[in-house]
Amino acid sequence: MPVLAVDTEFLREKTYYPKLCLVQVSTGEEIAAIDPLSIDDLSPLVRLFEDQKIVKVIHACSQDLEVLLYGMHCACAPVFDTQLAAAFLGMRQQASYASVVEHYMGVHLPKTESLTDWSRRPLDPEQLVYAEDDVRYLPDIYRCMYERLMKTNRLGWLMPEMNAYTAPENFKRDPKEAYLHLKRSNSLTRRQMALAREICAWREERAAQHNIPRKWIISDETLVEICKRSPATSERLKRIRGTESLSQESVASILAAIKVGRSIPPEECPVIEHHSRPAAGSEGVLELMYALVKIVSEKEGIAPQLIANKNDLADLLAQKKDSKLSCGWRHELVGKQLQGLLAGEVGLTVKCGHVELL
Repeated sequence: MPVLAVDTEFLREKTYYPKLCLVQVSTGEEIAAIDPLSIDDLSPLVRLFEDQKIVKVIHACSQDLEVLLYGMHCACAPVFDTQLAAAFLGMRQQASYASVVEHYMGVHLPKTESLTDWSRRPLDPEQLVYAEDDVRYLPDIYRCMYERLMKTNRLGWLMPEMNAYTAPENFKRDPKEAYLHLKRSNSLTRRQMALAREICAWREERAAQHNIPRKWIISDETLVEICKRSPATSERLKRIRGTESLSQESVASILAAIKVGRSIPPEECPVIEHHSRPAAGSEGVLELMYALVKIVSEKEGIAPQLIANKNDLADLLAQKKDSKLSCGWRHELVGKQLQGLLAGEVGLTVKCGHVELL
C-alpha cells in the first residue's frame, strides 16, 4: 500500500482552534512543504489525506489529526502512528520523533527551530529544512517498523489500538463533554460536577465562537471554585477570585448554567470515574504484579506502560470485568500470568541479580 508521511506546524497559544501554518508531506522520494496560509484551495490535499488506499504515517499523531480536522476539514485515514508503533517495538511509550529517527536511521536531528513562529513569512531555508526533516525519514521508518511487527506477530496487536486511537471522532469536540478535561475537578461532588458540565459547555461554546483560548474566558481553577461555592447571585459570584474581568453577559450566563446544574435530578448528575484505591495491604501485591509486567516487557520488547499501568493492575486485582488485562492481546501476553500470580500458581525469584519467573 502506498505511504505518505505527514506533519503539520501550527499555533494555538492565542486561539481556540489551532491555526494551521504549514503541511509537510513525503513519499520517501519527494518532499513538499505546503503553505496553507497562501493557498486558498487545499481540496486536492484533503482528497489525498482521506484516500483509504494510502497509509498516512505520522509521529505522535493526535495534535496533527486535530489540526487537519479543524484547519482543513479533513478526516485523515488510515493512519500509522510511529510513536505508538515504537512502544510495541521496545522503545518507551512516548518516544520523541528525534529518538525514533536516531534509533532506526542513525541520524541525529537538531532542535534549532523548535520555537519558530510558523505563521511568519517568508520562511527561510533553515526553517524549511527543519520542517521537512519531520517527514523525511518517516516512510523508511514505517517500512522498517512494519517488517518488524510482521516478524514478531504484533501487527494484529497494534492495528486495533492504532485504529481506535486515530479515529476521527476522538478529535471532535462536544461542549457537553468539556468538563471531562477540567483540571482539579477530582475534589468535586456529583452535584458540583453537574454544575461543571454546564459551565464548561458554556465556556467551550463561547471560546469557539470567539476563537480564543478557554482560559481567557475563565480559568479551570476559578471554574472549580465556582462549582464548589455555587453562587446564586452576581454579587456572590464576583467574590470569587478570577471573576473580576467577567462581563455582565458572562456573569449572567454562568449563573444560568449554575441554575441548570442545580435542577438536574441526582441520578442524572455525572458519575465520577475514579479508580478505586487499593485495599490496605495490597500495595505489595501491586508491586509484585508490576515486577511481572516488567519481566514480560523486557523479554518481549514492549514498553511496560503500554502493557499496563498501576490502575490497570488494580482493576485486575479487584476482578473488574472491564479490566484491560482480562481480554485481548494484553491478556494473552501477561494477563494470564498475572492471574496465575494472584492464584499462587506463578512465582518470582532472583537469579544473577535479575527478577525472573519461577
